[in-house]
Parts: sequence; C-alpha cells; structure tokens
Amino acid sequence: MSTLFGHPLPDRILNWMIRSVHPEASVLSVNRLYGGISTSVHSITLQLPESVKEVVLRQFDNAEWLSDEPDLPLHEAASLRLALKTGIPSPEVIAVDATGEACGLPALLMSKLEGSVVLEPANRKDWLDQMAEALVRIHAVDSSGFQWSYFTYNDIPKLQVPDWSPHPKEWQTVIDRVKQPRPPFRPCFIHRDYHPNNVLWHNGRLSGVVDWVNACIGPQGVDIGHCRNNLALLYGVETADAFLSAYRQHAGDSFQYDPYWELVSLIDILFGPPAVYPGWTALGVTGLTDELMAERLDAYMISLMNRL
Repeated sequence: MSTLFGHPLPDRILNWMIRSVHPEASVLSVNRLYGGISTSVHSITLQLPESVKEVVLRQFDNAEWLSDEPDLPLHEAASLRLALKTGIPSPEVIAVDATGEACGLPALLMSKLEGSVVLEPANRKDWLDQMAEALVRIHAVDSSGFQWSYFTYNDIPKLQVPDWSPHPKEWQTVIDRVKQPRPPFRPCFIHRDYHPNNVLWHNGRLSGVVDWVNACIGPQGVDIGHCRNNLALLYGVETADAFLSAYRQHAGDSFQYDPYWELVSLIDILFGPPAVYPGWTALGVTGLTDELMAERLDAYMISLMNRL
C-alpha cells in the first residue's frame, strides 16, 4: 500500500494507472476530491519523462449502487465520450477497469479539468447564466444510439406524503400529479446529476462539467428540475427561478416548459427528512441546517404548485 499526502491507494491501482498513462510515469501526489458522496474520487499527479500530468481516478466502491447498475464504469466512459461533442470541457477517458480485475474494484481513469467548484460566486446572475447556457448545449447533442435511458430513482406508485412537512395537502397534490401519465417530451442527452457541485470554474468562466456517470437519454426538464432542487436548497426559490429563466432564454422557442418534470425531480429526492448535503459542507458552505433544508424544500414545492 502506497500512502501519499495521507490518502492510501493500493499499489495495484497505482501500477494500473502508470501502465495506462506511460510506462515511465511515477506518482507525485494523491489527493482525495470532495464534493461527491457516492464514490471515491482522487486527483493524482504523475511525473512523465518530459512533463507533469494530472489525472482523476474514480473507484466504484459503493456496493449497493454497483449491485443495481453493474455497468457503471462502462456507462460513465460512454457518457464522457458523448459529452465531448457538447463543446463543453469534460474529462477524457484514459482507461477503464470495468470489472475490477486490475484494480480490485471497478475503476475509471480520466483526464483532469482545469478549475474548481464555486458555490459562492461573486456574480450569481452570471454564474447561473453560464450554467444554464452549458446545460442547453448538453441537451442539444445528437445522442442517437446511446444505450442508457432515464428512470426515476423513487418508485412513484409507492410514494407517500412526507411526515416531516407541515404541508401534507400540497405534497399529496404533487404525488397525485406525478402519478398521472407523463406529458410528451423530446428525448435528449441529459446529464442527470447537473448541479453546482458538478460544474467547474476558472477565472470567472465555466471551465468544465464533471460526474457524467448518470447521463442518459431522457426529458430535459429532469436536468433543469434537479439543478433547481439544489439551487433552492442552497440559496432559496428566487435563485432556482433565476436559473429556469436563464435556461428558457438560452433554449428559445424550442423548449416547451412543463412543471411536471420538476415535480418528478422533486419526488426523486424524497427518501426521508431533508438534510444538508455533505458535498456542500465539504466545500466550505456554512449556515445550512436540516431545518432550513425542510423549510426551503417546502417553499420550492409550493412554488412549483403555483406553476401548475
């Protein structure tokens, strides 16, 4: 076991990375990347014969998730290759260990993008505008032949009114609405986990989108709704609404808005009482409480009700 900067990685993984990048490469540093909670992600700096190269390693060590979707490494690799067509910087695939034969766990090695996550932007309006414009470009990609399709994380027929909310009637209305037949939509390439923690910035400009493991073909409203969920919890309904307005402006008349998909995205996070997302606190966000999350989620839910 090699330990660099306090983060151990088995020698077999380091050796696999070196073989995948350059036989004469050596490892200079290994650093854990925070902001996500579903898998272990590390940034590795490699010394090559004539240069230094930074790569990112994702280890699929969430046994439950891998059991449900055993093709996750191949899924993300395919998503990254399609994401390159968006024109938005995204990681490039270097190597895939789909079964864990080489690394002990399924793993994906990819290039590292310039930039970092920004959750307290100096200009929030511009920050939202750039995120919205990037998402419109993602949805415009020709995804013909991509084999992964959208599905809800929650079992809609089994949904129950949350017992933590003082607004049970409103939640029942939401649940009744999402149980109705889906409205027609134009299938497109969606990121499926588009939110501020998966967007990178450099010198005030959006420098990349990461974490494509859930990308699939589905309704664009799901991406919009998921991002708005996160924005509403982080900052409040007004910020979530500003993102929607920016998306609609960039998408133009081709986008047919339907709040149904935002309601579906909302119920997709109903797995218990709202709690502060660890990925936010890991990146230094303070002042959030579980109580505030519940209040903001209720407020966002009611704002969606008003759009029906």
